[in-house]
Order: sequence, then structure tokens, then C-alpha cells
Amino acid sequence: MTMSAGWYLRRLSRMGPREVGGRAGDAVRRRRWRAAPPDCPDVTGARFTAPLPAGTLAEVPPDAVKRLTAEADRLMDGHAEFFGVERDDLADPDWSYDPKTGRRAPQVYAFDVPYRDEEAVGDIKQIWEPSRHQYLTVLAAAYAVTGDERYAERVAAHLRSWWAANPPLRGVHWTSGIELGIRLLSWVWIRRLLDGWPGAAGLFEDDPVARRQIWHHQRWLAAFPSRGSSANNHVIAETAGQFAAACAFGWFPSSARWRTDALRSLERQLRANTFGSGLNRELATEYHGLVLELGLAAVAEADAAGVPVPASVRLVLLRMTDALAAVVDNRLRPPRQGDADDGHGLVVDGTGTDRWASLLATGDALFGRLAWWPEVTGTDVRTPLLAALVRPYPGSGAAPAVSRPASRPDRFADAGMTILRGPEEIWCRCDGGPHGFLSIAAHAHADALSVEVRHDGVDVLADPGTYCYHGQPAWRRYFRSTLGHNTLQLDGADQSVSGGPFLWTRQARTRVLAADPSGDGVARWSAEHDGYQRTVHRRRVELTPASRELRIVDEVRGTGRAARLAFHLGPAIAAELTGNRAVLTWTGDGEDRSAVLDLPGGLSWRAHRGESDPPLGWYSAGFGRKEPATTLVGTGFADGTAEFTTVLRFHG
Repeated sequence: MTMSAGWYLRRLSRMGPREVGGRAGDAVRRRRWRAAPPDCPDVTGARFTAPLPAGTLAEVPPDAVKRLTAEADRLMDGHAEFFGVERDDLADPDWSYDPKTGRRAPQVYAFDVPYRDEEAVGDIKQIWEPSRHQYLTVLAAAYAVTGDERYAERVAAHLRSWWAANPPLRGVHWTSGIELGIRLLSWVWIRRLLDGWPGAAGLFEDDPVARRQIWHHQRWLAAFPSRGSSANNHVIAETAGQFAAACAFGWFPSSARWRTDALRSLERQLRANTFGSGLNRELATEYHGLVLELGLAAVAEADAAGVPVPASVRLVLLRMTDALAAVVDNRLRPPRQGDADDGHGLVVDGTGTDRWASLLATGDALFGRLAWWPEVTGTDVRTPLLAALVRPYPGSGAAPAVSRPASRPDRFADAGMTILRGPEEIWCRCDGGPHGFLSIAAHAHADALSVEVRHDGVDVLADPGTYCYHGQPAWRRYFRSTLGHNTLQLDGADQSVSGGPFLWTRQARTRVLAADPSGDGVARWSAEHDGYQRTVHRRRVELTPASRELRIVDEVRGTGRAARLAFHLGPAIAAELTGNRAVLTWTGDGEDRSAVLDLPGGLSWRAHRGESDPPLGWYSAGFGRKEPATTLVGTGFADGTAEFTTVLRFHG
């Protein structure tokens, strides 16, 4: 989509003076670089000095090796899947081509590329994702664990192809800092994993084209950091990639300064992006995972290079790891909250490796698991590699000597998240937190007071997900809308006001009134928000373990409004709606399961599934993928004292 003049004005209104000044300076620098791009200095004697310690690869579990090599062989055959699009051209990719739309991004001065305009460029995510080169880290890891030089030779051919097709400051791959940062981190790990291959030095430190690319990536990141209202997960990726490259490829006159500046920024931004409780401030779970992966990779790089890291960096990563262990359900699935685009910091594993189990396994190896942590039974490649680089620290293994939760946290007051748990692995997330992070809340959804309910890891009342960012505005609006979540919509409007696909111009304020997740016999939570001016929506949730009953009470106080109450069922749930009662059935672990959902009688209920005009009744398991799912919508009028009660009863 193209951005209108109105969007630019709305975006400008969310910036402070310092950010405006910084962006003005960026604009001047872009014009100057068009006429006189910076030159990479000549260097001699470059060496790579941060390989994996001897014996590391022997620690990779055999089943993880099997998954990795199966994925690598698929890649060698040219097959890959990015955001729901199957590709068969990865043997010799066109780096500017979008197979989804058939369009090709123009090869012009980078800052002239209209990358938000799908008509001109194609689906930008489809173009960018292969060029993060994380499929090449998979191939490099396959070489490392097998010694099969076919993998290394393919990696080398693709890197040289990419470097030739994307000279510095030309084309779509030089437009976004997060892409450059993640790509640098991939290159560091490719060099490390190929260290036993005779051609490794010739591919990197002995090749002036490679050195030029590495230098220009770092020079770009030093010149154009994400600023102010955009300093979210993007700035973490930028600084982590910059820091990793300045440690591993510290061959340039500016390397020491880049390393120091990137570490200073990484420390500051990790703290700024993370609540004291350890949850990510964007309140978008997949970005919690992305930031944690990037932070762990940066610490590993620092230790490999002998660069001291402030204790606060490890403390944030430790708290993030403990918070992740606390919020996952019994299947190690975290909440599906906020935006999600399947972004990863470091990929060295094959398909079938559980991302969240892998992160917890790494946390166990680096910090030590607590007694209340859930058991992690899966295996992965990444954990032993990172653990081999991170040096032990005084105190509890690799962890700083800090206080950690003695029991499993279920309330994260600063993030407004409360987890209610019941028997038979009933799991319920209640959302009473801020509307995202920073003034634009880029990755927030209008989901105040929404709930998410699972039974033994199966989505029963589901958060539908994200599906898309650019190019499909109707779908983007739906998946981040109030109607697209398990909460109450008034007068057909969202609780917060959107100013664009990554911009909210007015944000609902939410206040948790009570939270007692471990109450005597009944777990309780209640909160309210002011998103509908002159009308307050208040919600109470009660989970009674003895009766396996979840009760949701919605109150409307103030001006009467037209109301729509939505409950989105997971894709595995079949629903038979009769009047205001829905019988839910599904299969879990080979057993038939069921529940009854008694809906408020004061509303008129309909089931919606797979509707497109307008969108309603969908579930997105991952970015670019969607499937029909049942959404129950009750329509009616909420006067100034309305109360709607919903009861979900799980059968034994």
C-alpha cells in the first residue's frame, strides 16, 4: 500500500522533537550518500578468531541433527516455504522477486524504493525473508554437523550471488535496518559454522567483496538507527547484528567504535523494551521470542570475543526467560498476543523443532532452570552451540546472582497479563495491559480485556493471530481489530483508533481492578478500559477449578451503545449453536473432548466461518497463513447498565 499525506501527518504527530530532528538528519544523509556514497577502507590481515570450541558439535543431539539435515536436503533441492508460499526456486534464487504477486522490486538507489507499495514492489515480506539468509545458516549448520561440502558450496554460491545482485545502497535489501541487522548475524554464524571448510576464509575475510558488504552493512546501521517511536524490536535487531559483526568481523578502523556504541545501545534498548517482570513491552509474544533470541546471540558473541557485557543485559535476558517459562501452557505454547510475523533471530534448526522449547532449553543451559519451570523434552541444535560460547559466571552457573521467582508467577502487573490455570490443563490469559509500546504502539491490537482459553494446549477461545502486514489492508484491519478478538465491541468501532497499519493515534487505557489467580477455590480477574469515550467496558473473569467452569461477565457503564460480543474458536473446535448455547467438540491426544458455551441471552447470536466481505471467522497459525474457524458473534444493544454473562463449562 502507498502511504497518504494524511498518514505522514498522523505519523509526524506521534514523534517528539528529538525524533523529528534525527529523522531530518537521516534525510540529509540519504541525499548526501546518493551523490557520494561512503567508501569501504582497505584492510589487510583480516582473520576470523571466534570459531566454536572443540567438541561442541558432538553435543548436538542425534534427533536434532536428523531434523536439520532433512531440512537442509529440502533446501538443496530448491524447496522452501515462506509465509505460506511454497517456493521451488531456492537452488538459484532471484533476490528481488516476489513469487506471491509475480512482481520484482526495482534495482534503484535504496532510499528511492517504495517498499510499502505492493503494486510497485510486490509483497515486501516475501522478498526480504530469504535475504535474511537464515536458510543459509541452516545449510551451514548442516555442513558443520556432517562435513558434507555440498552444503558449504551452496552457501558460498548463494552469498556470492547475493553480494553481486545487491551492491551497497542499491535495491530493496538496503531499505530497512532490521533486515541488515539480522542478515549480519546470519553471516557471523555462517562463517563460524563453515570454519572447518577450506573455502571459508576465501568466502569472507579474504574476499574484498565480502568485506565491503560487511562494512557497508555496519556503516548503514550506524548511520540510520531506528529512532524514538520506532525504537521497538527493530532497534534490538539492528544493535544485536551490529554488535555481533563488530565482534566477529572486527577488521575495520571503525570496528571498536561500532562495537562500543552497539553494546551501549543494546543494553539501553533491552531495558527499555522489557518490563521489570520480564515480558516484552510490545505485548506481542513473538517479538518477545525474537528479542530474547537476539539478546542471547549477542551475549554469546561478546563472550566469544572476550568483550565485557554489562550485568544488566544478562539480567534482562534472565527475566525474559523466566517470564516465558511462567506464561506458557502445558504444551509450552505462549500467549498469542499482538502482532506476529514468524521473525527469528538465529536459525540453525530444522523444521519440527519447537521454538519455545528451544528457548527454554537455552535458558536452562545458560541460567539454570527453576523448580517450577515446565519440563522441556525436545532437543535442538542451537542450545549446545550458544551454550558453548557463553562463559560461566560467578553465582549460579552462567547467571548473574539475582533474585528469581520462588514459585511460578501468574500475574504480571506491569504488563497487565494474568494467567488463570485449572485442572486438566485449563489455561486462560486475561489482557488488562497497556495498548502496546511507544507512541505508535506499532504491533498492538485493539484487544483490551480479551481472553484466550486453552484446554491441554488446544485453542478453545482463540486469539485469531495476525496473518499480514502490508498489501491487504482489509485483512490487516480485521486481525488487529476489536471484533477480531474475544472482547466487546461498541458502535462498530475499535477501542483504539488506528492511523495506519502500524500506527494507533488514540490508545485505550486499561486498568486492572482485581487479580487473584490462585484464589481460594475460585481464580478471579477483573479490569476495565476507557476506549469508548463516555462509556466504560468492565470485564470480570472467574475460573472455578472444581467445576471446570469459566465465567465471563461484561458490564457496560455510561452511554448506551450498539454492542457486538465475539468469541473466536480455535480451528480444531467444532461448534453447534442453538439459540444462545454452543456445544463445542474437538479431539485432543486422540480423545474426544467437549464443552458447553452458554452465551448471554440478551444478545442475538450467529456463527460465522470463513467470511471474506467483510472478513470474519478466521484463524492465522502463522504469518501469511489463514484458515476458516468459527466465530460466535452476539449482537444487540448495551444500555448504560448492561451486563452480559458467558459461561464455559468443560466436560470431564
